[in-house]
Amino acid sequence: MTAQDLPLELRRALIGVARTPRLLVTSDYDGTMAPIVSDPDKAFPHAESVNAMRGLATLAATTAAVISGRALRDLATLSRLPAEVHLVGSHGSEFDVGFIHAIDDKAKNLLAIISEEMKSIAARFPGVSVETKPASAALHVRNAEAGDAERALAAVREGVATREGVQVTEGKAVIELAVIVTDKGAALDILRHQEAATAAVFFGDDVTDEKAFARLHGPDIGVKVGTGDTAAEFRIENTEQVSLALAFLLEQRRQWLSGADAPRIERLTMLASPNAVALVTPDATMTWLCHPEPDAAAIFAHLLGGDGAGHFSIGPTRAALPLSQQYVDSTMTVQTKWSSLQVTDYLPHDVPTGQTALTRVVTGKATAVATFAPRPEFGKVWVRLEPETDGLRIHGTADAMVLRSPGVKWNVVSDGAQQTAHAEIDPTDGPVVLELRLGTDDLGPARLSEPERRELSESYWRDWVGGLSLPPLKRDLMKRSALTLRGLVHADSGSIMAAATTSLPEEIGGVRNWDYRYCWLRDAALTASALVGVGSLDEAENYLSWIHGVLQSVPGPERLHPLYTIWGLGLPPEAVIDELPGYAGSRPVRVGNAANQQVQLDVFGPIVDLVSTLSHARQAQGLHGKEALAEEDWSLVRAMVEAVERRWSEPDHGIWEIRGNPRHHVYSKVMGWMTLDRALMLANSFDREIEPGWQALRDVIRAEVLDQGWNDEVQSFTAAYDGTDLDAATLHIGLSGLIDPSDPRFAATVTATEAELRSGSTVYRYHHDDGLPGGEGGFHLCAAWLVEAYLLIGQRSEAEALFAQLVSAAGPTGLLSEEYDPVAERSLGNHPQAYSHLGLLRCAALLSA
Repeated sequence: MTAQDLPLELRRALIGVARTPRLLVTSDYDGTMAPIVSDPDKAFPHAESVNAMRGLATLAATTAAVISGRALRDLATLSRLPAEVHLVGSHGSEFDVGFIHAIDDKAKNLLAIISEEMKSIAARFPGVSVETKPASAALHVRNAEAGDAERALAAVREGVATREGVQVTEGKAVIELAVIVTDKGAALDILRHQEAATAAVFFGDDVTDEKAFARLHGPDIGVKVGTGDTAAEFRIENTEQVSLALAFLLEQRRQWLSGADAPRIERLTMLASPNAVALVTPDATMTWLCHPEPDAAAIFAHLLGGDGAGHFSIGPTRAALPLSQQYVDSTMTVQTKWSSLQVTDYLPHDVPTGQTALTRVVTGKATAVATFAPRPEFGKVWVRLEPETDGLRIHGTADAMVLRSPGVKWNVVSDGAQQTAHAEIDPTDGPVVLELRLGTDDLGPARLSEPERRELSESYWRDWVGGLSLPPLKRDLMKRSALTLRGLVHADSGSIMAAATTSLPEEIGGVRNWDYRYCWLRDAALTASALVGVGSLDEAENYLSWIHGVLQSVPGPERLHPLYTIWGLGLPPEAVIDELPGYAGSRPVRVGNAANQQVQLDVFGPIVDLVSTLSHARQAQGLHGKEALAEEDWSLVRAMVEAVERRWSEPDHGIWEIRGNPRHHVYSKVMGWMTLDRALMLANSFDREIEPGWQALRDVIRAEVLDQGWNDEVQSFTAAYDGTDLDAATLHIGLSGLIDPSDPRFAATVTATEAELRSGSTVYRYHHDDGLPGGEGGFHLCAAWLVEAYLLIGQRSEAEALFAQLVSAAGPTGLLSEEYDPVAERSLGNHPQAYSHLGLLRCAALLSA
């Protein structure tokens, strides 16, 4: 027998309950985990049930328990279950953590009377026996003739069972009299409360189990074994099927909790079009794709939930590891190769606004297997797949979706909840093209042929990167960094994402999992500045236009939020998707970002610095006056200065969005100073009028930072005015020009940062308590800042060595995530991260100078 022999609806329910945050799995013993036998002392459990309960009990956020009518001592002896499985005996009156009911002398005397009277009745009928427990006595008639059995039961019902203070429970061939309240339902509720379970499962076969079934509600599951009336929602035939159901639940729960076999973050490769991004694993599994925008819900969330969260996989029929995966040079097209098979992936560009497309081309001399499992809305929507001549239609979604695949025969199967399509692909007679189209029901041929669409896509990237002025140091990696930054640009809106993903953990198994698929004012300004630095100005100009649009939605520039959606709207409240187990079991999975409501007063500086960088770049191209510094850009500068004037003296949450009380962060003050400094420089360079007080305010901020930001005790500028903790962002006191790099206080800050925050190949943001549990990795951008700081104080060899280590952290296709674990030597955080790549470009440019 296999899990497929279980009822389909039960399998669907078990898949669903396996994804609850905290699961309680409970079962009766006789007739469920163990078959009913004539000798109660030989009722041994099925080994498969024991193994499944043991496995469930050892999983995180999962509790397993057996609630039986047997005395606790007998239950423990017979069941052979490990200590991890809770045992509850005597219909809920005996817990393995101690007998929860104190039995007074009156109850003890009553129990003695009940036992003696039951033994007297049993002596009159062959095959009838009495079992005495700590708080009850049970008359068993299973081995008696039918007539004797009924007469013995009737004698108990009409006699001793009528005594005051006796609680009667009848089961199959047994009547039990207790001197305290016993109730399997109450026991289940105690366990639920004790373990804070969000859902419970109970397996039972007897009438005594109905009290437990009656307590189930919401997402809970009750499974009745055998015949008879029941309040349980599901029914199975025998104890063997209980074993199957428990094993199936264990498999589903383990897979959900582990996040399946998560590929290492640095080995994930990003595809991009002007308005979409996707991630593919090293073995050509499409693991992440959102629609209709990159910050919308995922249709493939395999990255955060394994196969059950949606994926699109292609590989050789005969399983083998790929030989390589790499980008087609100067493009965002990715090729995954096996010895006789190749899969080429890209996002087409000839796609109308509101639609998303993915093209996968299979070539080679070997057959391939494709598995298509779309799971819209992070898997919350159940889809139905309908094969047609030219592909598949995806039903059940609010938005039309199709997969065009002429010549491919799909076999659609159900796992009890969702449908998945499988196909064998034979590319020996020519390329097989699979085109996923989201936002349309058109299964017809595209206007352009596949090679033409691919050339359109690849020339977009190739022509753009060919016109850049890249640093000569590690040139191929710099080209990939520039392409990655461009890939995070949303062309239609002008916004720039901080990263392509949500909830990739800053600590494996930890809770520091955030959604970075939005446009942070600071991050985007730094990204745009980096692209200006390599010769591409359009992204900066479009981003500044986007900011102008955002400014119209707030009462004043000082009220700008730190981040917005791709289209410049406010974010919805941060939410948790409980249905997804997270990358490698790192939960919760979050959408939205509560940092949206924080005060971050550093954001104005990078925007004005971008205007300055862009204006000087235009000037270098031969533009002058208002062509170099456009009127709308100068008005934006004035708005940012106005914001600093109004709020610079307030505490804030800082660049790292610490979820604690606001502080007077040194970095935020430095960025306020930089806002005024760059504005004054622009006015001087481009003959613009300034307001009275700008220069004086710049000097006031500088004086305060030098006075209150420096700490003699630690011989360094600190994270904030009120502490001795360090912060890598404080290096900007020298990087920004607020103090001269030759100032001994800057060199001392570099030394302190190195000693406190550098760990081998990486640099941590800070080490102080930020109010969140767990830890995080080193921050690639912080390492880049330290490289620049080393150069400013004349430590070139240290800068070169740290840069080499930063380069070595890049994945095989040249991508960097947000963070790095120097102990495990693996990447952490969202991927790819704009911060990391702009830092890499900055370091290469400085080291090449």
